[in-house]
Amino acid sequence: QVQLVESGGGLVQAGGSLRLSCAASGRTFASYTMGWFRQAPGKEREFVAAIKWSGGRTYYSDSVKGRFTISRDSAKITVYLQMNSLKPEDTAVYYCAADLYYSGSNNPSIGDFASWGQGTQVTVSS
Repeated sequence: QVQLVESGGGLVQAGGSLRLSCAASGRTFASYTMGWFRQAPGKEREFVAAIKWSGGRTYYSDSVKGRFTISRDSAKITVYLQMNSLKPEDTAVYYCAADLYYSGSNNPSIGDFASWGQGTQVTVSS
């Protein structure tokens, strides 16, 4: 059973940076695609970024491209989301996700990922 545990959320001023971590366990993740989604109050959960564990190909939503960077550390079995130049509209609960069969694109839906973490809150003040 896949387990995903996010950490690193918090309160930051606009223009600041945060790095989220997602510690993964329960499987061999070499063939997985890992993703980050976010959900703001009153809004649907939306795609942020994804990375294929093997090869490291990355995908980003247009809203974060150039500001956020997704990466993974195979030794630590951890996926990171480096968030720079944060804006108040980035405020949301950020969720880590994983899927064995997702092929990858810049616009996945939540249904493309089978496993989810519990989320971590990111709040950006203006």
